Amino acid sequence: MELGGGWRAAPADEALRRAFPAADFDDGAWDSIPVPGHWRSSPAFAASDGPVLHRRGFTAPSPAPGRRSWLTFEGLFYDGDVWLDGSYVGATEGYFFPHTFEVTESLAGRPDHVLAVEVACARPTDRTAKRNLTGVFQHWDCLDPAWNPGGIWRPVRLSETGPVRISRLRVLCAEASEERAVLSVRAELDADAATPALIRVTVAGRSGAEQVTRHTLAHGTNRIRLRVAVDAPALWWPHALGDQPLHDVTVDVLVPVRSDPSRFGAGEAVTAEEISGHVPSDGRTIVTGLRQVAMKRWVMTVNGERLFLKGSNHGPTRMALAEATPSELERDVVLARQAGLDLLRIHAHVTRPELYDAADREGLLLWQDLPLQWGYARGVRKQAVRQAREAVDLLGHHPAVALWCGHNEPLALDIEPGAADFNRARVVALQELPTWNKTVLDSSVSRALERADPTRPVVAHSGVWPGPLSGGTDAHLYFGWYHGEERDFPRALAAVPRLARFVTEFGAQAVPATAGFMEPERWPDLDWERLGRHHALQHTVFQRYVPPEAFGTFGAWQAATQAYQATLVRFHIEALRRLKYRPTGGFCQFCFADGHPAVTWSVLDDQRVAKAGYAALAAACA
Repeated sequence: MELGGGWRAAPADEALRRAFPAADFDDGAWDSIPVPGHWRSSPAFAASDGPVLHRRGFTAPSPAPGRRSWLTFEGLFYDGDVWLDGSYVGATEGYFFPHTFEVTESLAGRPDHVLAVEVACARPTDRTAKRNLTGVFQHWDCLDPAWNPGGIWRPVRLSETGPVRISRLRVLCAEASEERAVLSVRAELDADAATPALIRVTVAGRSGAEQVTRHTLAHGTNRIRLRVAVDAPALWWPHALGDQPLHDVTVDVLVPVRSDPSRFGAGEAVTAEEISGHVPSDGRTIVTGLRQVAMKRWVMTVNGERLFLKGSNHGPTRMALAEATPSELERDVVLARQAGLDLLRIHAHVTRPELYDAADREGLLLWQDLPLQWGYARGVRKQAVRQAREAVDLLGHHPAVALWCGHNEPLALDIEPGAADFNRARVVALQELPTWNKTVLDSSVSRALERADPTRPVVAHSGVWPGPLSGGTDAHLYFGWYHGEERDFPRALAAVPRLARFVTEFGAQAVPATAGFMEPERWPDLDWERLGRHHALQHTVFQRYVPPEAFGTFGAWQAATQAYQATLVRFHIEALRRLKYRPTGGFCQFCFADGHPAVTWSVLDDQRVAKAGYAALAAACA
């Protein structure tokens, strides 16, 4: 059962917090709010930073004997406290993965119920020591800092299982060759009592396999690990190298109609007769591809074939991510492939499932960041490690996901949209010296990713320079924007070859074609402060490279910014392609598309109207 649609909502205060979970509480005067959604998208909460109280009534039958009921929040931004019929159910933290609670007893005995949720997404008071792991949504120079992503932004569902539920499922492709592929299946099973059970794993598609195994489950949590071999598999390839066959992998838990495990020997194969004596308790189906990825010296191989990665950074498809349509999410993947890209870097956030599904179908590789951007408080390490494991559970089956990155630019800096000047000495110190974010937090997160997923490369952090204390990672180089001229770029790579291994940020801002938000009729007296604060425009940098005062009309300046961006993008990519594998393994231009009306480094605006930089990107990648 989907529990979406119109909920009732009100700003939280101490009196309401105590009263609103009660089933008989009168919320008739509260405002309506859509779920899934963000509260800022509702006029009543357009300026709110929360917390916001949510309520919804629903009718559901009592679970039948032997059946269990579950309440799942697919995504809640960022903290939540949940009550059902006035009784506290539990708390949530983390925006991008599901939170599930058993509600069997709560649903028994009566058909009418009330779900109450307090949702909080606190604005960070110190952005050099943030506590919410929300990545770009609460700290990025390409989104409006006034925005708050809070809300129940993904579906809410009631579901039902038998006595055993699959509470977690992780499916990874551990091996892949023309002769054989091996899937590593890790499941956590929640059993309401000790019981024997059969676990059936079925691989469907162009390559097929089925494996049934016996298990004795204890009451509570049981962890099961299986390896399923697929002979002569149809391998999944990036679009530049081959086809993208996908396979449905179904994991079923079967429990006996009558418990009599003595009838079958533990060492015997599971027979059809034995299976017929069992009934399904729970099942889960995911879609995966059979492939193997590796990276050595920043050069990636897929199924043993080397691939020079041409890519771009991608922020949220929409700033209000819940409101992006499935077709919009798929369109971003298609536009990236049409530009000749092999890779999108999902920049410091986890996006909607539809984008990952589209990347699987289109053969577009994804560099997946965790939602860690710039500086965090010391108390977040345990939660960050937990969310790293959750990311692997959520996304590990996608063949398009080729690499994990723990943290983007682990520097304790407070960077606002529109800001171009910062303390360069402090940046150098944060880059070169050990820090809590870079040395402690990122080491813990990268270890968690490596342990959870040994099948993919892991980058601890992005944008860390090589230096006397570190070999560095990938490079962020803004020649022709933050420093120097575009023609300085090849000289810098020749002087410090390690910078050329993999460059994941470079570019220049350009004014989009759909620029009504800039009020061009006011030219040359634009509201530069508003455009910098809410729309990311860096006026002081434009004055250095494409000065507005040098142009008589807004349109002439707009065209000049796009031409400058196009030239810089083309020049940087051509310089890196000349260094293919010697030492460059690839690049990611910054950035691909906007999530709201803005003047950024993107080559597509928020309406997906191309700037001149998009054609330059496609031509340089051809």
